[in-house]
Amino acid sequence: MSSDAPADEVLHRLEGGVSWITLNRPEAMNAVTWDQRERVIALLAGASADPGVRAVVITATGKGFCAGADLRGAPAAPGERVAGDVARMIRLGAQRLITAVLDCEKPVLAAVNGTAAGIGAHLALACDLVVAAESARFIEVFVRRGLVPDGGGAYLLPRLVGPQKAKELMFFGDAVPAAEAERLGLVNRVVPAAELESTVREWAERLAQGPTRALALTKQLVNASLDGGRAAALAAEATAQEINMTTADANEGVASFVERRSPKYLGR
Repeated sequence: MSSDAPADEVLHRLEGGVSWITLNRPEAMNAVTWDQRERVIALLAGASADPGVRAVVITATGKGFCAGADLRGAPAAPGERVAGDVARMIRLGAQRLITAVLDCEKPVLAAVNGTAAGIGAHLALACDLVVAAESARFIEVFVRRGLVPDGGGAYLLPRLVGPQKAKELMFFGDAVPAAEAERLGLVNRVVPAAELESTVREWAERLAQGPTRALALTKQLVNASLDGGRAAALAAEATAQEINMTTADANEGVASFVERRSPKYLGR
């Protein structure tokens, strides 16, 4: 099976150093298919490798951001299911998608235009910054289906809202409106739907004009800090500083300060 979704199911454009990735199955509330998932993973990997990409936006068309996983179109499992099949499917599927966002070397913004449920919620929450329309909702829908959360949900949520609130969201599966999500710390900003794209564009363009390698190293430091102790965090910080000081943007930043002018970063 091809790893590319039909071109119109994942829209992609590069504007001003910003890679815009748009899920485009509005009739299905953008429930993500196997092909779409592979396309998004490939685009995120491409963004990491392309010096011309300085920031990434993930968004969607229609009334839904992503209603979860759409298993139609997935490769058929041969014969009877055996122990290990489900774990393998999760590792190669939902977990790869979330990891692709977390490990992308460019800052990734989520523009949440509507309902983000299940893996769709985790896709948004894995992003570095989240801007939501007032109509957006976040739903840990798994419990409604008798399922355990996948796509790193039990890893992501406690780090954003603490373990007790994460359990509440996952145990009950109630919809969290955008304003409540902002209060809890699940999203950075809530704006009227008509202002969503312009707000995200402004943030993305600011990031795209920033010191891209320094941002990548900062992202890695913050993400890793939640998993390790102080000694490891400080060692990683020192290494990141060493690496960053070899970049052209670090030299430009220092020079612009000394020369009392605005820096012009090239992302290198």
